[in-house]
Amino acid sequence: MATLRFKMVEEAIKRKAVCVAAPEGRPSGYFGSRVFGREAMRKYLPKQTFEALSRTMEHGTPLSRETADSVAAGMKQWAMDMGATHYTHWFQPLTGGTAEKHDAFAEHDGRGGMIEEFSGKLLIQQEPDASSFPNGGIRNTFEARGYSAWDATSPAFVVDDTLCIPTIFIAYTGEALDYKVPLLRSLNAVDKAATAVCRYFDPAVEKVFSYLGWEQEYFLVDEGLWAARPDLMLTGRTLMGHESAKNQQLEDHYFGAIPTRVMAFMEDLEYECLKLGIPAKTRHNEVAPNQFELAPIYEETNLANDHNQLLMSTIKKVARRHSFRVLLHEKPFKGINGSGKHNNWSLGTDTGVNLLAPGKTPAGNLQFVTFLVNVLMAVYKHNGVLKASISSATNAHRLGANEAPPAIISVFLGSQVSEVLDRLERSTADQAIVFDGKSGFRMGGIAHIPELLIDNTDRNRTSPFAFTGNRFEFRAVGSSANCAGAMITLNTAVAAQLRDFKAAVDEKIAAGESREKALFTVLKACIGECKPIRFDGNGYCDRWKEEAARRGLDCETSVPLIFDRFMAPDTVKMFTGTGVLSEKELRARAEVYTETYTKKIQIEARVLGDLAMNHIIPVASRYQAMLLDKVDKINRMFPSGKSQMVASYDVGLIEKLSYHMTEIHAKTEALTDARKVANRIADEREKAIAYHDTVAPLFDEIRYHIDKLELIVDNEMWPLPKYRELLFIR
Repeated sequence: MATLRFKMVEEAIKRKAVCVAAPEGRPSGYFGSRVFGREAMRKYLPKQTFEALSRTMEHGTPLSRETADSVAAGMKQWAMDMGATHYTHWFQPLTGGTAEKHDAFAEHDGRGGMIEEFSGKLLIQQEPDASSFPNGGIRNTFEARGYSAWDATSPAFVVDDTLCIPTIFIAYTGEALDYKVPLLRSLNAVDKAATAVCRYFDPAVEKVFSYLGWEQEYFLVDEGLWAARPDLMLTGRTLMGHESAKNQQLEDHYFGAIPTRVMAFMEDLEYECLKLGIPAKTRHNEVAPNQFELAPIYEETNLANDHNQLLMSTIKKVARRHSFRVLLHEKPFKGINGSGKHNNWSLGTDTGVNLLAPGKTPAGNLQFVTFLVNVLMAVYKHNGVLKASISSATNAHRLGANEAPPAIISVFLGSQVSEVLDRLERSTADQAIVFDGKSGFRMGGIAHIPELLIDNTDRNRTSPFAFTGNRFEFRAVGSSANCAGAMITLNTAVAAQLRDFKAAVDEKIAAGESREKALFTVLKACIGECKPIRFDGNGYCDRWKEEAARRGLDCETSVPLIFDRFMAPDTVKMFTGTGVLSEKELRARAEVYTETYTKKIQIEARVLGDLAMNHIIPVASRYQAMLLDKVDKINRMFPSGKSQMVASYDVGLIEKLSYHMTEIHAKTEALTDARKVANRIADEREKAIAYHDTVAPLFDEIRYHIDKLELIVDNEMWPLPKYRELLFIR
């Protein structure tokens, strides 16, 4: 392994930037060139078919089989003109990634030959043999039947020689087996609930859209160095490794000049993204060495989520062309910043109004305050399950590590917005509601709201859910996660809260109160109720943890216990009441997430045990043997008194080596025993708890002694690429 390490280091140092040819024309010219978007639809579809598909995409109207056949014919011809020979239903199972099964367009022509065929039936529905995907008990493993069905609201695209059709994935009994089905349901739920509330202010509103802008952080590691690290290959993170003398302490990497080789990769990636319709906009160095970020322009949430999933597969493919490996793990390296995927979320109407942006009129600002307060209420009521939606074995390494949001969900508003809510809470209805001829009514006592455009408060980087002027930034989402997990929960929580809010307002109106007074009364009560979720201070300090507990916020840090929030009565009511997930579907997801947690810790334990016993200890033993031989020769060369003095340093090293190797051996044995005990537990929840409580804690204990050995053993003998090589060879 030591030989492999130095060979890979040498190769990595010699690598040069790959020459990347830019596509012809401006980015606006080739943007979406590999997407069956509006332009391609107009060209390849009959006018009637195009109009019918447009109605489906915009309003969700059903497609007839005849229309589907016509779409399929045009889509096939377009794809073949793009060089496609195969098609696949591209879906998002509960693995967190995407899945695809490629079928050729080829069919028998009845004369012993072949013809390219693609019908509406094949477009709309497939039956993949998908029994091995996690399903939480919804399906038996011997049952292969599951259906993928076309999501017409997300455009098809071509990757290499394959037409990719975004689809949902359901069991033959109808339950959702993926992320897309509940995401679409949650978007429908928040649309209906938000539209109903919007009509208090503007009866012309017909639809409300959820928007998402994600920020994808990632690490790049030279492919050769990655191959020489079994832990990176198998787990996505380094299970051992002493920190480099220089890491991020000088803060010289953040927003610095992008290394030449990395720049070539970024250009290549950006070209691929733009061709696939991913509106890549921002690229830069992140805080940690060899850490970077890509962020797109905002999009409708379903499309944005599809694009993020597509990016996560595209970035890996492009990286390999440049002899890199992409690390999407939340914490691949100890001692430096991990990677997140901030989800910037907002709501907007079909009339062009951002519901989370301060308005230009008093009435517009009242609408803004209404939706702002309802989001606060949703986050307050469901902060536990929102944390569960972003929790995982991998994200647990990042959250609460003084580099990322704490494992307590709170909301940062800034001083100006907080002051507005506080003044509104203190006012009475008579003081607050003022009528005028132009606006109808406005909120007295907070007349400065129309000028509330930019908050003068600095952004709080410790907040997991921060208001940033016209949107909320859900900063706790992990870099490897499917954005849909967080977006499903957030949109559903907001939908449920908006329904409750409207019911309360309508009840007061029915009792004889004016619409304006009813809105004020309910808003005021909500502001007071959700006050515990508002926190503008340092989320990392211990005082906040104590304060959060006093406020009744969810402070649990054990991932398996956090997953219990999925089956809490208020969570079940939220999901079932909005029609987003049935209790069966919700329970299945909790089981899948729990089982996935166990499996990831299990894999890491096995990899760590193998590396410790079969790589690290043998090398340390060989080095110790060399020192013993040296001491023996010293003892034979010098008189006893003199030899003791000459060999004292080496003897000390021998003793340190023995101590650390003994500890590694003992703790690795304890790790194996703990894993065996946990594996005998039948209940998945209890097994996950056992892995969290008895297996995972041994990782750091073993690592401590291995990292000490790294400082002792001769560098020429150490088998694994070190942090200084992984992080600084670019």
